[in-house]
Amino acid sequence: MGLLENVLHVSPVMPVVVIEDARHAVALARALVAGGIPAIEITLRTRAALDAVRAIAGEVEGAIVGVGTVRKPQDLADAEKAGAKFAVSPGATPALVAAAQASALPWLPGAGTASEAMTLAEQGFVFQKFFPAEAAGGAAALRALHGPLPEIRFCATGGIGAHNARDYLATPNVACVGGSWLTPSKLLAAGEWGAIEALARAASMLRA
Repeated sequence: MGLLENVLHVSPVMPVVVIEDARHAVALARALVAGGIPAIEITLRTRAALDAVRAIAGEVEGAIVGVGTVRKPQDLADAEKAGAKFAVSPGATPALVAAAQASALPWLPGAGTASEAMTLAEQGFVFQKFFPAEAAGGAAALRALHGPLPEIRFCATGGIGAHNARDYLATPNVACVGGSWLTPSKLLAAGEWGAIEALARAASMLRA
């Protein structure tokens, strides 16, 4: 099993984390890992993101830390340099595809239509992010894609929470779902690591 395949199957939910203070990164990651959620996507939406990735990669045993919101080749290079184990994008561009093919860092490109998914699969990317999942048709759209594109596996992200995650996870071409409900900003700011661990534990059991 390749690293990216392992990342997508290691737990049913991949938390999508927007972190404002890198000093919270280690405690946050330890809480998620303790709750049974080892694969963690830190989005490049804040200045603290890469510092958070470095801290988690260097200090949290059992964590598989990745970088999200990768939009340009430099983001991919920065993620790899920071110690990320994988990278995630909301979509795909020719420049990003070329950079990912030249990089050793596993990349999960985003697709929202059959044409986008087919184009990425032709270029060797059979693991993809389905985004924005709810706006792009939800679990019903993914079930429809499974028939003609059975080899593609998705991490569905966008509008997914505890209320609808099971529906996505019951879809045969969904390896996992991504969402921010495990790490709400209020709990992060308050350092409520026990509450985050509890959310992670509940999420880790969604496929059961």
